[in-house]
Amino acid sequence: MPRVSDRQRIAQDIRDKIASGEYAPGDKLPSLREMTAHYGVSAEPVRSALLILQAEGLTEGHQGKGTYVSDPK
Repeated sequence: MPRVSDRQRIAQDIRDKIASGEYAPGDKLPSLREMTAHYGVSAEPVRSALLILQAEGLTEGHQGKGTYVSDPK
């Protein structure tokens, strides 16, 4: 089985939490610092994962306020 990159693993974990309802629309995701500690990685893979999720329309980033789960359209 090919090794999954940290950013893919993190993105999938957040996707699963959104799908399960653990993170509901409008919820603020944990801070970058909290996520780097939780996943045991540097900030870069967390940032990359959040960009993937934004591109998929699952989350919205608000400068200086954090990242939120999008309302499904």
